Amino acid sequence: MAFAASQIVRGFSSSAVRNVVIKNVTIIGGGQMGAGIAQVAASTGHSVTLVDTSDDILKKSIKLIEGSLKRVAKKKFSDKPEAGEEFIKKIVQKVSTSTDAESAVQGSDLVVEAIVENLKIKQDLFSRLDKLAPSHTIFASNTSSLSICDIASSTNRQDRFGGLHFFNPVAMMKLVEVIGTPATSQDTLDSLLDFSKVLGKTPVSCKDTSGFIVNRLLVPCMMEAIRLYERGVCTCCFYSSFKHPSSFSLIPLTLLIFCFSNLSGDASKEDIDIGMKLGAGYPMGPFELADYVGLDIVKAVIEAFKTKDPKNPLFDSSDLLNKLVAEGKLGIKTGEGFYKHK
Repeated sequence: MAFAASQIVRGFSSSAVRNVVIKNVTIIGGGQMGAGIAQVAASTGHSVTLVDTSDDILKKSIKLIEGSLKRVAKKKFSDKPEAGEEFIKKIVQKVSTSTDAESAVQGSDLVVEAIVENLKIKQDLFSRLDKLAPSHTIFASNTSSLSICDIASSTNRQDRFGGLHFFNPVAMMKLVEVIGTPATSQDTLDSLLDFSKVLGKTPVSCKDTSGFIVNRLLVPCMMEAIRLYERGVCTCCFYSSFKHPSSFSLIPLTLLIFCFSNLSGDASKEDIDIGMKLGAGYPMGPFELADYVGLDIVKAVIEAFKTKDPKNPLFDSSDLLNKLVAEGKLGIKTGEGFYKHK
């Protein structure tokens, strides 16, 4: 009886989503991903509200959008600069900003969350918004590593909850992973798939599994590249000698000679990147990609995988990665990661 009752309730609640055309989109999080999603949604005629915690952040978000659109306009209207300016203005006008998420969602057909990869923070956010958003509103998370089921559990609209995982830079990357949970209704999935297509993206469907499709394959590949390089760096004594200089004299001479003769690793990071670009057709090598994504993000993703599947060696952490993150060397966004960036 309980199962039958839950199916009836789900049937009534999911019917509210049926035949709803997504016109008004609220995006929570004005960072690189949130701004990118806002740009493509506004570019395809949607009314967008971009939400973050301060006006200063949102001003930077709008500048990100304008900068991206200027690059598009330069190519599209190379001989018509005035038309390019009008193109940018028209799209930016479709994006409003707000620091009040609760008010912003009240007129939304779709809410997309693109905030920090922290389960509790996401759950708290959706729990608050669930009480104020209209019954037909679909909730979606842009998480790259956390369980959609776990995030959705904080709401009473699990049938209207799914994953929309975009890729960075959003304006250029064509793929969107659309993730459904056992509770997600078919109507909700269809709406998310249709929305992705309207944005000009190619959606792929995936169940709520760790890393979905791309990151489930890509992040372990990056981690293995780091381990390939790290093996010769000899974290056993080399790094510890820098943390504890007094211990350096206690390391046997023969071990020091071995360690310093193997500092280049099984392969250098440069050669690993070149190998994967020229041998596997990757547009970026794994170290270049890790710096682009952000080493803190890579670390968070692999730790989330490890939590779900602690015995899988593919999800083991890396001392070198942990060290760089602890030092604040997160990649391009901080000017240094595996490589130094100007």
